[in-house]
Amino acid sequence: MPRAPFEIGGHSVAPGTAATVELPVSVMSDHTPATLTVHVIHGKREGPTLFVSAAVHGDEIIGVEIARRLLNAPQLGTLRGTLLVVPIVNTFGFLNHARYLPDRRDLNRCFPGSERGSLASRLAHLFMTEIVSRSDLGIDLHSAAIHRTNLPQIRVSASSRRTLDLARDFGAPVMIRAKLRDGSLRAAAREAGVDVLLYEAGEGLRFDEMSARVGASGCLRVMHSLGMIPRKGLPRRAAAPVVAAGSAWVRAPAGGLLRLFRDVGETVTQGQTLAIVSDPLGRVEIELNAPSAGVIIGRATMPVANEGDAVYHIAEVPTDDTEDRLTQLAAELEADPMFDEDEIL
Repeated sequence: MPRAPFEIGGHSVAPGTAATVELPVSVMSDHTPATLTVHVIHGKREGPTLFVSAAVHGDEIIGVEIARRLLNAPQLGTLRGTLLVVPIVNTFGFLNHARYLPDRRDLNRCFPGSERGSLASRLAHLFMTEIVSRSDLGIDLHSAAIHRTNLPQIRVSASSRRTLDLARDFGAPVMIRAKLRDGSLRAAAREAGVDVLLYEAGEGLRFDEMSARVGASGCLRVMHSLGMIPRKGLPRRAAAPVVAAGSAWVRAPAGGLLRLFRDVGETVTQGQTLAIVSDPLGRVEIELNAPSAGVIIGRATMPVANEGDAVYHIAEVPTDDTEDRLTQLAAELEADPMFDEDEIL
């Protein structure tokens, strides 16, 4: 019996075909229509439905590049099931290089949304109705905010062992069991019975090759684990991700100029000096020390700080072999072929 077409937003996508669907969101103040662009690849054979979304925060653009690479992956030619890719969820923020929507709301605190609520609430409702409700699993792509950077990491709060295994299969250097936040896409999707893997990497309004490679290959590795694509062409990982028990931010004890001594991916010991905060005259210097041992998964990039600003994000990990495993993972990732190397040779 042939597979049924995939129905979304009044459009029908036949098995073995792909289509780009524009879901109406709003009309901007200059009467320009705003849509939620969804690329649908509907395989000939049965399988799960996976959504991959990016730019829920409009300035977190690394996910847009990851989505582009994913859609150009040759493995999708033999897809089982259905892949829904939404490269830009928050079009308004993306166009304005801003995190939020025009109504000054954080979209990732507005789920599941409402059909008659604010602009953010309506967009969240549309995403839940048209994307999440049709999916078995999601991968949501994020980066740090502007003036911060994140080590590539996968965050999960899974309802099943299977989802935890998929998070490991993603292949990011660090995996964190993270709590769900009210109003977030992950929390609303879980309530709807759909687990979401959250990928964090890089810096707002910036691309970096390592974050893009980890994200694109991670999505493909999860798809293989779901039985959606074959393994051919996917790099194997000899080193397992480092699993963190939790994480905490180290904040500036005073305002001033920051001299940062440690970078993301480095392991630290309790009491180790991470940075120094100085007044502009250099008369007062305060050390910023690691409160516990762990690995740095995020840090500020701005050398000017206010008191209480988040400076370093440290994950609690076993420190005996963490540095060796992260070094091995980095070497494996650097050895992966670039997705677009044919374009630059």
